[in-house]
Order: sequence, then C-alpha cells, then structure tokens
Amino acid sequence: MEEINIKDFVVYLKRYILAFIITIAVAVAGAAVYDTTFKKPIYQAQTTIVVAKSGDAEASVATTLNDINASQKLVATYSEIAKSELVLNKVIDNLSLRIHTKDLSKRITIKPVDDTSIISITVKDLEANSSATIANEIAKVFSEEIGNIYKDRTYNVSQLSVAVAPSAPSNNTLTRDLILAVAVAILAVGGFAFLRFYLDDTVKHRDDVEKIFKLPVAGSISKSDMKMKTSELMVAKYPKSIVSENIKSLRTNLQFTAVDKNLKTILVTSTNAEEGKSFVASNLAISFAQADKRVLLVDCDLRKGRVHRLFKLFNNGGLSNLLTDNLKNFASYIRPTNINNLDVITCGTYPPNPSELLASQKNRRLISALRKYYDIIIFDGAPVGGLADSVILSSFVDETLIVVKDGNTSRNDLMAVRDSLEKVGAKIAGVVFNIVSHKSSKYYYYASDSEQDIK
Repeated sequence: MEEINIKDFVVYLKRYILAFIITIAVAVAGAAVYDTTFKKPIYQAQTTIVVAKSGDAEASVATTLNDINASQKLVATYSEIAKSELVLNKVIDNLSLRIHTKDLSKRITIKPVDDTSIISITVKDLEANSSATIANEIAKVFSEEIGNIYKDRTYNVSQLSVAVAPSAPSNNTLTRDLILAVAVAILAVGGFAFLRFYLDDTVKHRDDVEKIFKLPVAGSISKSDMKMKTSELMVAKYPKSIVSENIKSLRTNLQFTAVDKNLKTILVTSTNAEEGKSFVASNLAISFAQADKRVLLVDCDLRKGRVHRLFKLFNNGGLSNLLTDNLKNFASYIRPTNINNLDVITCGTYPPNPSELLASQKNRRLISALRKYYDIIIFDGAPVGGLADSVILSSFVDETLIVVKDGNTSRNDLMAVRDSLEKVGAKIAGVVFNIVSHKSSKYYYYASDSEQDIK
C-alpha cells in the first residue's frame, strides 16, 4: 500500500474548504430545524418504591444478610408485576387514559436499583404533568396489588419518592445534535477527500518527479489569477508577470544544464493533450528571443497544431507541406512574427501520415539545415500518449522537455512517456510543471497584477 504523506493530505484538504463549509452549514441547519420543528418534546418523571420486610424497628435493625438477599430477589419479581397488564389496566382506568396497555408499557421503564431493595419507575409522556401523574399512579396501584397478591404481608412496598412534573423535556438534545451534525459533516467530507487523495495517482510536485521517476524538474509555471484572457503569449504581453518570470527561469535552467554543450534544438512535448505544451513552447521561444537569440519555433504537432493561432499567422503552408516539397524552398515556409528575433514554421496541412513525415530522412536533413541559421530551434511536438510523433522527433534534437499539468497528469502516463523517450535514446532535459496553483501546491509564488489564466 502506498504511503500517505500527511502534509500533502493536509494541503490537499484545502481544496475542500468550501465543501466543508457548505456541508457543515447544511448539517447544522438540518439538525436545528428537526430539533425545533419536527421533534416532539418528551417529558420524563420518576418515582421510587422500596421493598422492606414487615416488622418493628428493632427487627429492622436486626435484619440479616439473608433477609437482604431475599428482599433483592423479590425486587426483580416486583418489577415485572409493576409493568404487568394487571397494574397498567387499573392505572388506565383510574386516570381515564385513552391509551392501550401495550402503548403505555412502551413509555414505562421499571428497573431495580443495583444492590438495593429499591425499584425505579420512569414514565415518558408528551405532557409534563401527565408523566408525573402516571408515575405516581403506578406506584400507588402497584402497592395495592402487591398486598392482594402476597397475603402474608412479609414484605411491604412503600413509595420512597414522589414524581414531580419535569420543567424541561428530557429529549432536549439540540446542543448534542448540533455537535454531532458538525462531526458527521467533517467526517463525510474528510472521508471523501481522503478516498480521492488515496486513489489519486497524479503527479503533484517535485518529489514525485525526482524520487519516483528519477527526472529533474526543469521549471514550474504558476497558475495565474488574472481574469482577462487577451493572449497566451504572456512573455511578450506581460513581461513582468510571475508567469513570465517562471518561463525565464526555465530558460535559465536550460542554459545552465547545457553550459558544456551546444544546445540548439529543444523538443517540448507532454503526456496528453491540454497540458500546456504549446503555451510553454511558444513562451519559451519568446523568452530566448528576448535574450538576443535568433529563434525558430516549429509546430511539429501535425495532428492538432495551434501555434499559428497563438501568433495569428496563416497556416496555408507549414511543416507538413515543406516535408513534401523541395527542402531548398524552406525559406518560403518560415514566417516572421511581430517579436524581434523570432520566426515560426506552422504545422501546415494536417497529413494522413504525420509519424512517417517526422521520421523521414528529409526531416532530419531539414533540422540539420535550420541549425545553421538559428541559435535556438524549439519544436512544439504532439503529446506522446499513444503517438509515435514526438518519440521519433526526440531522437533528432538535443534536449526534450516534458510538460505535465500539476495535479492532473497521471503517474502512469508520465512513466510511459519517460520509458518511450529513453528507449530511443532521447536526452530528457526535465519536467515542466504547468498551471501550478500557489494555493494548493507546496511551492509558493508572489502574486502579480498582470497575471492571467493559462489554458
């Protein structure tokens, strides 16, 4: 069984704060409404009777242990008689009660007090006075009937305490019920959260990647709080935002890891779709361009490429078209952008055989030719999950970045991607966490007025 990290679980519980609040509020309101509206008040009155041996005061003082034991045994018998139909029918007649003997019996609790000759009679009723009246009447009728049953009068029965009308209902448990409602709500939401946390196999933070997958973390991209969504090209539009700073940190990390080698070609891929690889690739390209590098961004997602939409470029001729054309014409497929030092090759027409095009020697020669004209070439590849496109391309480039969506990407998927890339000898620069929430993550970021939601 997988070890549960308590600190991680506590952080995970923060996601359910609203659920806790709503569930507790509903539970408390339900308990309060039930107790004050639907729950009928029940009043409880109690009287006691004592079973004592007949005789004078001196005889009572000289009572032996055998007499006490005999009296206590008789108490058990008397308790059953007190609740018998003989006694209860007379109580009903004497008080003119409109109730059946069985129903009255359910309201009565008669039991001997431990190690004594005392019998306790407790009556519950919807009216306070009625509960006391019935309890006292049972004691009276019972005493009379015992005299009729036991003619020798060896033991007398006397009422020890008189029942009085209670001032408050015995079932007034509002405080207890409210506390119980809160406890049940917390356990319900907490149990649900724990079950989801235990069954959740998504990659959540640095430790998962470094310890489980033995992969470095190349960078983390913060989830933005800005509501306006005018552009995904954050580094160009909001260069001082926290997201832009995250991208620049990623660029710096890549440069440091390649200090002893000529890093020119970088593939950006992901485990599955919608994890932000195009966003990372595009903004990383802009970041390198801002660092006075001659940069080319190539959209190698020949199935659902969208770089042309991010940069608002025409896609009537792109990589797929270039790979079916004469490579000497590659310059006509390169599109300049409004960002200095950055050019783009769009994906082009979606072909029926993207894997074959990317695996071709023609593509390898194209990459070799482009290296002569650019300092950095970033390839936005297709997701690896179930596809061979980026796995093939990873063997052509210097480094490969794997983008994962924080708390969303499956560990099994990431494991499969890593294994697929390693089988073809790909050099994995690291994992990039995308859309990392500072509220739920163990990593924190300073807020910025120019942040924006990234999707």
